[in-house]
Amino acid sequence: MDITYPPQTEAFRTEVRDLLAEHLPEGWQGIGALDEDAAWAFAREWRSRLAGLGLLSVAWPEEYGGRGLTKLHQVVLMEELAKAGVPFGIPQDTFGVKMLANTLLRWGTDEQKLHFLPRILSGEDTWCQGYSEPGAGSDLASLTTRARLVHEDDGDHWVIDGQKVWTSGAHISDWIFVLARTNPEASKHRGISFLLVPLDQPGVEVRPFRMATGQEHFNEVFFTGARTRADLVVGGVDNGWTVAQSLLGVERGEEAATNPILFKSELERLIELAREYGKDKDPVVRQRIAWCWSKVEIMRYLGYRVLSGWLEGKEPGPETSISKLFWSEYHLRVTDLAMDIMGMHAQSMEGRQPLRTYRADDPGAANSSASWSTGYLIARSGTIYAGTSQVQRNILAEKVLGLPREPKIAS
Repeated sequence: MDITYPPQTEAFRTEVRDLLAEHLPEGWQGIGALDEDAAWAFAREWRSRLAGLGLLSVAWPEEYGGRGLTKLHQVVLMEELAKAGVPFGIPQDTFGVKMLANTLLRWGTDEQKLHFLPRILSGEDTWCQGYSEPGAGSDLASLTTRARLVHEDDGDHWVIDGQKVWTSGAHISDWIFVLARTNPEASKHRGISFLLVPLDQPGVEVRPFRMATGQEHFNEVFFTGARTRADLVVGGVDNGWTVAQSLLGVERGEEAATNPILFKSELERLIELAREYGKDKDPVVRQRIAWCWSKVEIMRYLGYRVLSGWLEGKEPGPETSISKLFWSEYHLRVTDLAMDIMGMHAQSMEGRQPLRTYRADDPGAANSSASWSTGYLIARSGTIYAGTSQVQRNILAEKVLGLPREPKIAS
């Protein structure tokens, strides 16, 4: 396995490191070291800086405000930001800049690109993802939200009825990209379309959830006769499943390289936590830390495998299920260990909670009880979102081992 990067991307890595050295404050420890207000202010200011330098859109074509570089340059950028403890942007950029923009670049019409890409880049439009439903989470193709095309005096529109759930950031977003069934007579994976829908309109109701951590991040979104223009379908009518899978490939590609960096940073904080609580000499704790270290290293090489396929333009395969299952189950174990190290102090919830509501904590975060206890709760959701652990195991059993999806029970 050759995990070295070509010279042209290493030159770009030097550019990013020089930018970080020039603009980060002296003594910078990571965004997690800032208080909540300062962290949000930094994330917004840093987003504006990246956008102005063409780094928020490094792999976009130049005509849409990008640098015209490659996916590998994008990975290098994300690696260096992760190592420095610097966010890529604000949380909703995951859905707008990262997911939707790259999907539009592949599947969007010229009109869609020219209208939406500049607004995504400037932050004028923020986005969320309308995929999961109460009866269609990991089995997304079972979705029942419907959209029908109607002809009206002011133009043709899609009229949408249904419900989405676990919609991250819907309460602070302007738009939502929605998977809706546009051909009820088609088979399960067909007859689905990928629609762009404004949230600020009659017929859309957003209800935030308060999570176990006390934060509000997830939402229910109800559509009752909500409307969007007929031309705001991406990738063609009834082709939404293919577009959706393409978007998931974008989501998982660069994360394969950066997730291990974030988890390694978190593990280093855990080792320091053991020292603070005098548990670093405990043989059982040391053994459990060694187990965590080995898993982060394995995660790194799993990430290279997923990344290689993504860079080659391959659609997501079983390797993404291996990676998702691996890191989510690992995170249960490492946060369990943190709770055991802290003991009852873990219940006090002192200090600030992380800004991140998924995966590893903010880089540079203090070893506070609130930080680790919130991480412990968030880790439980990691085995559910983006495909439950059981669904990932079923995929691997079917795709890798060739076992039937629903094995019959012997009589």
